[in-house]
Amino acid sequence: MPKLAMHWWILIGLVAGVGFGYVAAVTGHSAFVLTFVDPFGKLFLNLLKMIAVPLVLFSLVAGVASLNDSGKLGRIGGKSIGLYLVTTAIAITVGLLVVNMFGPGTGLSPEVREKLLVAYGQTAAEQTQRASQVSITDQLLGIVPTNPFRALADSEMLQVVFFALMLGIALTSLSRRVPGTDHVVKVFQLLSDAIIEMVQLIMKLAPIGVFALLASVVADLGSDPAQLAELAQSLGGYMGTVVLALLLHYLLVYTAMLKLFTRVPWRTFAKAMLPAQLLAFSSSSSAATLPVTIRSVEQGIGVDEEVSSFVLPLGATINMDGTGLYQGVAAVFIANALGIHLDFGQQLQIVLTAALASIGTAAVPGVGIVMLVIVLRQVNIPEAGIALILAVDRPLDMCRTVLNVTGDATVATVVASSEGLIHAGERHHAGASGPQDPPAAP
Repeated sequence: MPKLAMHWWILIGLVAGVGFGYVAAVTGHSAFVLTFVDPFGKLFLNLLKMIAVPLVLFSLVAGVASLNDSGKLGRIGGKSIGLYLVTTAIAITVGLLVVNMFGPGTGLSPEVREKLLVAYGQTAAEQTQRASQVSITDQLLGIVPTNPFRALADSEMLQVVFFALMLGIALTSLSRRVPGTDHVVKVFQLLSDAIIEMVQLIMKLAPIGVFALLASVVADLGSDPAQLAELAQSLGGYMGTVVLALLLHYLLVYTAMLKLFTRVPWRTFAKAMLPAQLLAFSSSSSAATLPVTIRSVEQGIGVDEEVSSFVLPLGATINMDGTGLYQGVAAVFIANALGIHLDFGQQLQIVLTAALASIGTAAVPGVGIVMLVIVLRQVNIPEAGIALILAVDRPLDMCRTVLNVTGDATVATVVASSEGLIHAGERHHAGASGPQDPPAAP
């Protein structure tokens, strides 16, 4: 078997999974895929989720404590948060510009609209109920954990980030007074390196995991091929608008950031990010993709571990460019489909609300729908309208997760360049001695 780079194996698994899932759907074997193939995808996803929280905790504590400079930490943190908020606002604006240009939803027939409302009305009501328990104020207050061990157990990523930052700062302060504190920091560094080694092992299963994940998604969506074709035709404009806006944001905004603020060629960045993007597309979870994102950014782009261990976990929790963009497009689509006109002021409210709602949004599949309810309420669009888009939410969730992960990596690259902490071709983990290709699939 020829030795191909890991991203090629993942791509082969992705294409094969789509084909296998489609064949299973049209031949009436979707149940077989969901029963016997889907568990392999869930197993692979669980392996990635298993190491996501420890990786954030260990790498962030080690990264902050090793800085030994509160001013440097403040600079990196300020740049990261500022860039994340700005890129999210720009992404939402791009989405609104594209959706207003093409106006999807205005041609949705009353029959299809009624069919969608009936088919997905119950699910829409459940999502609305979930959203009623969430507010932006609660999201912001929830950053501080009342019990950090519970936050670790429940994978509350933003709370884990906050606790890790506090612990790292405390160790930095303590090191000035208590000899031997650096040994504690080294322990966290070694644990972080151990998690990265686990990533190397888990990624050998990536092609199989991606195959199972995609086969299950396609088989589930295609359980009724006739209905799927009708929905694709009816909602094709909406889906196309979201994908086009995501692509424009990636090609224009991120490329401009790399060109203006770094010396990293776009081709190098795109090649390095391909494994993480393919995994993000397959899993719909930026948290599950985080270990691979860190690995890609450090080994493929050369971002120093001081930056990647801080900026990327933070980005996985507060940077939701793709989710915010999708919420803007979805809100206007639903308004168009229901015959509601949104003026400039209301669309500005969408930008502000979606940007704030994205902070602390859980980096797991499907949570964007819950946050969309908050956006719809802000501009007085009936919440039941989310039933119009639920049929195609999963494939769009996969696409917007790719943008979320790419945005995290872009900001990390820009911040590293501004701090002089990017060194192409080097690997920054303890014991490493140069660039290493991902292991070939078994």
